Amino acid sequence: MGEPGIVIVGAGFAGIGMAIKLKEAGYHDFVVLEKGDDLGGTWRDNTYPGCACDVPSHLYSYSFELNPGWSRMFAPQEEIREYLRGCAAKYGVLPHVRYGARVESLEYDERARRWRVALDGGGVLRPHAVISGIGALHVPSYPDVPGRDRFQGPAFHSAEWDHSAGLTGKRVAVIGTGASAAQFVPRIAPLASHLTVFQRTPPWVQAKPDFAFPPAARRMLRLPGTARALRWLVYGAMESRALGFTVHPSLMKAHERMARRHLESQVADPELRRALTPDYTIGCKRVIISSDYYPALCRENVSLVTGGVAEIRERSVVDASGVEHPADVIVYGTGFKVTESLKELSIVGRGGVKIQEAWRDGIEAFYGVTTAGFPNLFFLLGPNTGLGHNSVVFMIESQVRYVLDCLRLLSRTGARALDVRPERQRAFNRRLRERLDPLVWNAGGCASWYLDEHGVNRTIWPGFTFEYWARTRKAKPGDYELIR
Repeated sequence: MGEPGIVIVGAGFAGIGMAIKLKEAGYHDFVVLEKGDDLGGTWRDNTYPGCACDVPSHLYSYSFELNPGWSRMFAPQEEIREYLRGCAAKYGVLPHVRYGARVESLEYDERARRWRVALDGGGVLRPHAVISGIGALHVPSYPDVPGRDRFQGPAFHSAEWDHSAGLTGKRVAVIGTGASAAQFVPRIAPLASHLTVFQRTPPWVQAKPDFAFPPAARRMLRLPGTARALRWLVYGAMESRALGFTVHPSLMKAHERMARRHLESQVADPELRRALTPDYTIGCKRVIISSDYYPALCRENVSLVTGGVAEIRERSVVDASGVEHPADVIVYGTGFKVTESLKELSIVGRGGVKIQEAWRDGIEAFYGVTTAGFPNLFFLLGPNTGLGHNSVVFMIESQVRYVLDCLRLLSRTGARALDVRPERQRAFNRRLRERLDPLVWNAGGCASWYLDEHGVNRTIWPGFTFEYWARTRKAKPGDYELIR
C-alpha cells in the first residue's frame, strides 16, 4: 500500500465501523492504525471475569450487520470481540489494519494540506485526513491514594486484569464500585477467602433483564425482518428512558422507584441497605444494570467499607476511618480517564496551535466530531457524544455517516481540507451548555466522571439519539471553511 489518503486511529467499534463504510463508499486508500496486537478496542482490553455489555446485544451492534445468533440478551465480552472480528473480515477491512502501530503525534502541514502522523518507534504517514476512533474508555484511572506503590501483592486495574494472580483463598480488596466492579465482584466473591469492597459513593442499581436465547429463538431471529424488529423494539424501550435524562430530573422518579425496589428485594440487612442507598438523583452517575451485585455483597465472606480509602500499606488497605483491612490482592475498579485521554493527545493544528491550547477552557467539538483549527481531523465518540440511556454504537454510526459527508463535500468542491468555523463551534457548545446545566448530570447532586475538573459536562449528549442522528445527517457547507 502506498501513502494512505486517510488514517483511522483505533480498531474498536468506531474504527472498524468507519473503515467498513469508507470501503463501501469507494474509499480504499486508508489505513487503520491499532496500538494493540488485535482489534476490538474496549472489548479486547477488558477481560475481567464477568465482563459483558450492559446494553442489549441486538442494539449494541452495527445496524448494517445484525447478528441473530447472540447467545444472550446482554452479550459477554469475547462474543462481542468475535462479532467485531467477523465484521472486519466480512467487509474486507483486515488488510487495511496495521497492528502494533501506536500514534505518537499528529501535526498539520498547512503548506501541503496534509497531516503528519508520527508513529512510536519511527515511521511517518502523510494523509489528507485523520479520523480518531480511540474512544473514551481505554486509559485506566487509578485513585490518588498515598502508598499505592508500597503494596507488596498483586495489584491491577480491571481493564488490565492479571489472570496469573490466583484469587482462590486470598484476601482480596476491591477499590471502586462502578460498572466494571458490579460485573466482576459477583464472579470473584466465591473464590476469595474474604472480599473487602471499598465504596466511596453507592451507585444506583437496576435489575438486569438478562437471559440466554434458546436455539428456537435464535432460529426465529434468522427469519427476514425479525432481528430488525427486535432491534427497533429494544431501541424504543431504551430511548424512552431519555425523558428523565433529557427533559427534567424530576422525571427520573420512576427509575428511582425501580432501583429502590430492586435494592429492597435483594438486601435484607437494613444497615447494609442503608449503606447502599445513594443520596443523589438516579442518572447523575452511570446507572448500574445488575441482578447479582447486591447478592454478592450479602455473602458472609464479603465486607462493604464506605467512605473510601485513606492509605495503602504493604499488605493492607486503610479506610477513611483509620481501620486497617488485610489484603493479599488489590483490584482497582476505578474507571477510566475519559476527558483527560483526549487532552493528552499530541496534536498540532493550524498556526502551530496545540490541541491543549485550543481546549484550555475545556474540550469541545462541533457535534463532537470536528474542532476549529484542526482541518480534516475527525473524532468518533468525541466530546459530548456519550450516552446515559442508549447504545453508543448508534452514535458512532451517525458520526461515521457525518464524516463521510464531510469527505464528499471535499470531493464535490475540490477543496483540500475543511475546518469548522469557530463561531459555529462556539454557538453549538453554548447551546449544549444551556441544555446540559439543568439536567440530571449537573443538577443531580453528585460528582461523576461525566464532569471535567471545572464541573462542566464534556461527556454526555443532552438529547435523544434520534435527534443527534437527524442533526448529523448532512454536513452543511456553511458550517465550514473550505481550504483550497
